[in-house]
Amino acid sequence: MILTVTPNPSLDRTYELPGLVRGTVLRATADRVDPGGKGINVSRAVAAAGHRTVAVAPMGGPEGALLARLLGEHGIEAAGVPVTGSTRINVTLVEPDATLTKINAAGPELSAAEAEDVLEAVRTRSAAADWIACCGSLPRGLPPRWYAELVARSHRAGARIALDTSGAALTAALREGPDVIKPNAQELAEAVGRPLATVGDALKAAEELRERGAGAVLASLGADGQLLVEASGAYFATARVATVRSNVGAGDASLAGFLTAGGQGP
Repeated sequence: MILTVTPNPSLDRTYELPGLVRGTVLRATADRVDPGGKGINVSRAVAAAGHRTVAVAPMGGPEGALLARLLGEHGIEAAGVPVTGSTRINVTLVEPDATLTKINAAGPELSAAEAEDVLEAVRTRSAAADWIACCGSLPRGLPPRWYAELVARSHRAGARIALDTSGAALTAALREGPDVIKPNAQELAEAVGRPLATVGDALKAAEELRERGAGAVLASLGADGQLLVEASGAYFATARVATVRSNVGAGDASLAGFLTAGGQGP
């Protein structure tokens, strides 16, 4: 079972448009709403592959209730933590040539008590989990060290942690030794403070993050492929895609596949 933690989940509303023209009234040719947030995307991929997954996330207002219902429809057990603020709604505008325009809301501000409630929900669900995947940005009200606290508590309980975040939250969590981190190319470069022009540069950056505490680094490098650096060695692979329709959720899906396959290299 994969337990996911999404501190700032969303409802993702997508509108398909015949064209995007500023300052006019546009009529969508199609629209849909999906449960969103990086950890929830991981749960969706895990469930689609036929594995059990539980999604821990703060949920508030009618939007939170809809999020919980949609998770159930996707075969995901929702472990919602009630919060005062309403779950955010993100909007994506899709043009005929597949150009995406995304508008992401900030989301609710969590109180200290609500932040602790999320940690407690993870604790009570973690005993049955093969992996805990903690993913996404932190909402307002949560300090950068919140993920580090989650990693430390989960390790004390004997759980394995995969972390997909960036910036100060990633830097703080490295000190607690997450078992796997999953940066993309930009996040990997940001973490080491320098541009990464080649796969070799990415390898050196991943090794540096391992020296700083990460057990393994699973880095998605976009069209260049994916890199895994762990104690047993470094592995790199690519996969040809004939037609790219969207890259949204690609990194989340790769993390889901990695964890359901055991969470380690060959």
